[in-house]
Amino acid sequence: FLQFEEIVEKAKNLKTLPTKEEFLEFYAFYKQATVGDCNIEEPEDEEKKARYFAWKSKAGLTADDAKAFYIEVYKKYAPQAE
Repeated sequence: FLQFEEIVEKAKNLKTLPTKEEFLEFYAFYKQATVGDCNIEEPEDEEKKARYFAWKSKAGLTADDAKAFYIEVYKKYAPQAE
């Protein structure tokens, strides 16, 4: 069973970049796992707004659950990207 921190490092080094949707999934679970519920104002910038809503959609997840989901996203995505 790989640790969350190890998976985060592996995800940063994938040879193939994730799609925007996959990136947002990684981002949202990472922020929920490391920060908790979204604690920022809605940004004006469209790209930042997409990240904001992705993170906000994970509200209520515990850090442990968010880490587990992040690892699942990685396992689903990584085989095509390594």
